[in-house]
Amino acid sequence: KRVASPIAVILILTKLYDFNLGSVTESSLWRSTDYGTTYEKLNDKVGLKTVLSYFYVCPTNKRKIMLLSDPDIESSILISSDEGATYQKYRLNFYIQSLLFHPKQEEWILAYSLDQKLYSSTDFGRKWQLMHERVTPSRFYWSVMGLDKEPDLVHMEARTADGHTHYLTCRIQECSETKRSGPFSRSIDINSLVVQDEYIFIQVRLFFFFEQDMHIISTAENQVFAAVQEWNQNDTYNLYVSDTRGVYFTLALENVKSSRGLEGNVMIDLYEVAGIKGIFLANKKIDDQVKTFITYNKGRDWRLLKAPDTNLRGDPVVCQLPFCSLHLHLQLSENPYTSGSISSKETVPGLMVAAGNIGSELSYTDVGMFISSDGGNSWRQIFEEEYNVWFLDWGGALVALKHTSMPIRHLWVSFDEGRSWSKYSFTSTPLFVDGSLVDPGIETQIMTIFGHFSLRSEWQLVKVDYKPIFSRKCNKDDYQTWHLHNQGEPCVMGERKIYKKRKPGSQCSLGRDYSQTVVSEPCICGQGDFECDYGYERHNNNQCIPAFWFSPSSLSKDCSIGQSYLNSTGYRRIVSNNCTDGLREKYKAKMEKCPGKAPRGLHILTSDGKLVTEQGHNRTNIQLDFGDGIAVSYANFSPVEDGIRHVYKSAGIFQVTAYAENSLGSDTAVLFLHVVCPVEHVHLSVPFVAIRNKDVNITAVVWPSQAGTLTYFWWFGNSTKPLITLESSISYIFTEEGMNTVTVQVAAGNTLIQDTKEIAVHEYFQSQLLSFSPNLDYHNPDIPEWRQDIGKVIRRALVTGIPDEQILVAVFPGLPTSAELFVLPQKNTTDRRKSSEADLEQVVEILFNALNQNLVQFELKPGVEVIVYVTQLTLAPLVDSSTGHSSSAMLMLLSVVFVGLAVFLIYKFKR
Repeated sequence: KRVASPIAVILILTKLYDFNLGSVTESSLWRSTDYGTTYEKLNDKVGLKTVLSYFYVCPTNKRKIMLLSDPDIESSILISSDEGATYQKYRLNFYIQSLLFHPKQEEWILAYSLDQKLYSSTDFGRKWQLMHERVTPSRFYWSVMGLDKEPDLVHMEARTADGHTHYLTCRIQECSETKRSGPFSRSIDINSLVVQDEYIFIQVRLFFFFEQDMHIISTAENQVFAAVQEWNQNDTYNLYVSDTRGVYFTLALENVKSSRGLEGNVMIDLYEVAGIKGIFLANKKIDDQVKTFITYNKGRDWRLLKAPDTNLRGDPVVCQLPFCSLHLHLQLSENPYTSGSISSKETVPGLMVAAGNIGSELSYTDVGMFISSDGGNSWRQIFEEEYNVWFLDWGGALVALKHTSMPIRHLWVSFDEGRSWSKYSFTSTPLFVDGSLVDPGIETQIMTIFGHFSLRSEWQLVKVDYKPIFSRKCNKDDYQTWHLHNQGEPCVMGERKIYKKRKPGSQCSLGRDYSQTVVSEPCICGQGDFECDYGYERHNNNQCIPAFWFSPSSLSKDCSIGQSYLNSTGYRRIVSNNCTDGLREKYKAKMEKCPGKAPRGLHILTSDGKLVTEQGHNRTNIQLDFGDGIAVSYANFSPVEDGIRHVYKSAGIFQVTAYAENSLGSDTAVLFLHVVCPVEHVHLSVPFVAIRNKDVNITAVVWPSQAGTLTYFWWFGNSTKPLITLESSISYIFTEEGMNTVTVQVAAGNTLIQDTKEIAVHEYFQSQLLSFSPNLDYHNPDIPEWRQDIGKVIRRALVTGIPDEQILVAVFPGLPTSAELFVLPQKNTTDRRKSSEADLEQVVEILFNALNQNLVQFELKPGVEVIVYVTQLTLAPLVDSSTGHSSSAMLMLLSVVFVGLAVFLIYKFKR
């Protein structure tokens, strides 16, 4: 079924599903022109044998209707321009899966086919033109007037001939292959394109990127709210908020609960309260308990909801914060004909209705209905069971239907914000309610309830007209004012606000001409109006200090001498906060001159300090060879104070030559220039276990690999003097047993980075390669922290009565997931080597027998059991100082590749 409501018309599409055939065999289209009092069956106007699957109402012209036929029977559309009274039928050569109407042009439509092709029409579906093939479902968007230059521009995500996914744009009438453009040249992650308001988001992978789920929740008011699922999260997301440009993100709330909808889509438990900016509700998971929090300043501060003082019977509610509070279900309804578990309206700011419970955590069994009239500061219980609650007459009245699988015949109406309810019977026979059509009931005070008298009966529609219970139209005496506050604090988002609303209990109609009056004045800026800027974290003393990974000086890295840049104080005013004066000047970013830097490129002088000869009438010609295959010439050259700039594309040592010549002679200057590329990461590649008094190869892998001339400083153990090399590898002999530390520092220009690793050094040991059941690969994000954690988990699964220090498990980078098991001798066993070797053999036999019998397994997360296997059937040879060392531990260096940090980039284009 599908119900729509253009102006005074209601259209209903019913379908008969044959369970034996597994398909729809009949459909009927019904039309009412009196808000559902009477209906006319239109099957003869659309074709008696036509089976319809869906229909659309043009959002910019409600008189235009488009019906889609069932693709299992035929491919055609039916078009109406008179509110569904008459139709014209058009055959199609493709099958439509979904339509997207232009937000301004009523004739322009995009159609997505079942075979992933995108078509366009400029005459409301009468003729179609193919735009692109292999388009990702639901990843195509119309342009927005005022942001894109062309109103007919389409943004899309599609697979191109190279098999990769790309972000493309083209115009609907000019979308040939030569006309398509790629605003972003690289390939992108599939299902990552989001075009919303003035932002365009795409997601790309760098290095060994692991799957990371991200959802753009809101882009309103020049700020982006994004939910990101980190590699160690399963059913929660972290909430991030951006600056005004949507470029730099800061963490607003961790571990926000998520769930899967009926269509498999991810739903984040975050709700933005309508009508008042800055107020959000979120369900946060804390130690396996889900609790509801509220913020009044866009995520800077969060607090629990205070439970009602009394229950429905007037008895006191014993609920002490923070051990007990009110918790709400925050899911919006996927069904347009139910109200969802929480609702609020722009037209009635401060009023919220939600399903929830009182206690230590969110419950899914003991659910009642609660209401707030003051923006979430205080709550009252209105029902002890779950109800669908809708707003009528611009929110001045509430109507409630019990949310139940049982048949009902009553509804409840309240004129005093849920303090009291009047019971009305809407049917004489109890009805199994499937939904209610309330829109446009906000204005018309009419709703349509539809359902069945029994599971085998036909559809029943009940028109409910509330106009008789509104005794009159409201006058000025029927209104009152209320002040928005946050636990008594009158300033919310930097403003004092006063709203006008109907007095509770005034049974009068607001009408179409109702307009709420909002009085607001700015507040003096205080601490609560500022959040920590990008790269800064709030500590217990409420101060924002740089995070361990952030260098404030990096803000000026792209700044040139002579220019200025905004130097952050560590604070930024919350986006859309309207406070003034006070701390605003103190916390505002300061405009500062760019710090002096060594010039980029080359500056060569002749022997007399100038690139000119003596002044006279002779013309001076200059030739400058940069040594990288590029040379330039200048005629009639004059002095340049800042030198001649040149950008080198690669690192190395270049001979730069300047040659000046005129009629009186010539001069030459030569400079050997070392060009380096700033190093960004270093990964120290070492074996996990080494043999005492045997050479060990150690390598430092630097990214980017073409970094030019580098200097390596090697520190071993507690040595105070490093070994210095120009090579990235070094051979070293460890003379002491136990854990030995290796540190490398890499210097490039004025950049110095380092990495540290530990090596277990022993006289002898045994090792064995391990593999795992394939389900571990699916959850492997391939980052060092995860590998370390998994190594510890495997070691705990292996150790049963064996000393913990004798077992070492090292998980290798890359996929499929593999690891190496090291069995080490006990401490202080050098003097009794033969007996300890026998002890080691016994430990090895115990462990490998367990592995070969598939007895070693661990639970990665609930429902995911991972089995550990022996990769090779033969044991690795005993490794000691008297035999050639061929263990996989020493050969491991050959298989370790550089693993950069997992990098997650969001590219944003302002259109």
